Amino acid sequence: MKHTSPSRRVVVTGSESTGKTTLTIALAEHFDCPYSLEAARGYVEERGRALTGDDISPIATRQIELEETAIRQASGLVIHDTDLLSTLIYAQHYYGVSPEWIRKIATERVADLYLLCDIDLPWMPDGLQRDSGSTEQRLDIHHQFIDLLENSGKPWSLIRKSGQARFEQALRVIEKYPIT
Repeated sequence: MKHTSPSRRVVVTGSESTGKTTLTIALAEHFDCPYSLEAARGYVEERGRALTGDDISPIATRQIELEETAIRQASGLVIHDTDLLSTLIYAQHYYGVSPEWIRKIATERVADLYLLCDIDLPWMPDGLQRDSGSTEQRLDIHHQFIDLLENSGKPWSLIRKSGQARFEQALRVIEKYPIT
């Protein structure tokens, strides 16, 4: 299912506890555009339990629904807090699976620009994460994101620092890519 709008799609992505949701909301407010939140977070909050490999397909389906809702509201720009590429990385990292249907649709739905949040923010446990925040875990999954983005053929940028400096860096990157 390819995305349904000619709007420019920006995805804020990366490892757990890297400020993706905060950055997504701040950018959407700045650009006065719609956004979608991460499906996995809402899914785990609703269930109140650790995820399993059986949860990957429902999360992917919900991710598509959340993105499509935001896309339908967009007139020029839409910002997503993660996308199916993130779902694939987490599925492989945590459960050793990479469902073919998700890989196919993720390729069809690739965004116009990716902002990869660096792991330079301190780990903030929230009770719902799958990682423990160890340096090794954070580096491993962060490198998986870098590898995937480098092979995506789409522009991406590593977003560093914290607070206002992180936001301003993301703004500069988005403004470099014309919104049609």
